Amino acid sequence: MKTRENRKHDHIKYALALPDGPLSNGFSQVHVVPNCLPEINLSQISLATALPGIPTLEHPLIINAMTGGAQEAAEINKQLAQVAKNTHSAMAVGSQYGSLKSNNYLDSFTVVRRENPQGIIFANVSPLASVAEGQRAVDMLEAQALQIHLNVAQELAMEEGERSFSGFLQHIEELANKVSVPVIVKETGAGMAAKEIRALTNVGVNIIDVGGAGGTNFMAIEAARFSDTNTELSTWGLPTAITLLEAARVMSSSQGIIATGGIRTGLEILKSLILGAKAVGMAGNILKFLVDGGVDNATGEVQKLLHNLQDFMLLTGAKSIPQLTKVPVYFTGDVLAACNALKNK
Repeated sequence: MKTRENRKHDHIKYALALPDGPLSNGFSQVHVVPNCLPEINLSQISLATALPGIPTLEHPLIINAMTGGAQEAAEINKQLAQVAKNTHSAMAVGSQYGSLKSNNYLDSFTVVRRENPQGIIFANVSPLASVAEGQRAVDMLEAQALQIHLNVAQELAMEEGERSFSGFLQHIEELANKVSVPVIVKETGAGMAAKEIRALTNVGVNIIDVGGAGGTNFMAIEAARFSDTNTELSTWGLPTAITLLEAARVMSSSQGIIATGGIRTGLEILKSLILGAKAVGMAGNILKFLVDGGVDNATGEVQKLLHNLQDFMLLTGAKSIPQLTKVPVYFTGDVLAACNALKNK
């Protein structure tokens, strides 16, 4: 069985090598009705957005949780923090839970705050973390929020993964009500259904990161690491567009939805925001931008995504993120079928 540091190395290696999927993110079946008379100018469009309890985000793109807890991860997080600073993007780190337990590789996380002293940063722990561990993760980064990641399917696929998952909701409730910053509960590629989202909001969670299927597939990554795993797990989950609709129908406007899961383009960011997200997380494609051309390349690609988003907002006639929820869309294929099948569940 490999060490934690070996595992972190493997996750980075296979995240770069493996394609998205095999499930689609569903956004090709979400169609925006165009506005040929938008009556606005590009200069009038604001990308500012808000998540409850977190300082206003200059734009909705979040550089989402990727790595940490290994020597190799320190340099990646350093460069990601530089991209976040250059583009005024919020950024989440990978899970701090193992490093909190072992006191190893803490610098692979703290480097993010050193590189981006004024930025919005999210800490990250397992739902197994105690309140004290959650608060320590926050304090380590002077973080503005704490992500709690849910990755049950990945753990089952992982040779060295957890096999006990009872008590998670109680732990999350304690963290949400006792940690000093807002808590974000985040799936990592299998999505969330309305019932579980409602359960989380009922215990005090006000921000959900839906983490749908269609992007970097950690069950497939674990299958590449461990050939005897249940390979069918890589097909498990709700496509991002569908899990986003599930969140939107049970969460209020005062709460916050983050859309993640295979979102790769400005148009997919737009569709996410129309469907109710207040922010959009990206991870795998940002890492590839960084590996392909360094900080400058990743910075330029993020800026291009934001410019493209502004273009599409103009084509809807929306001057702001809140106005996007009034833009008409229609659905086809599996997304339409899911809307009909799940709406009364």
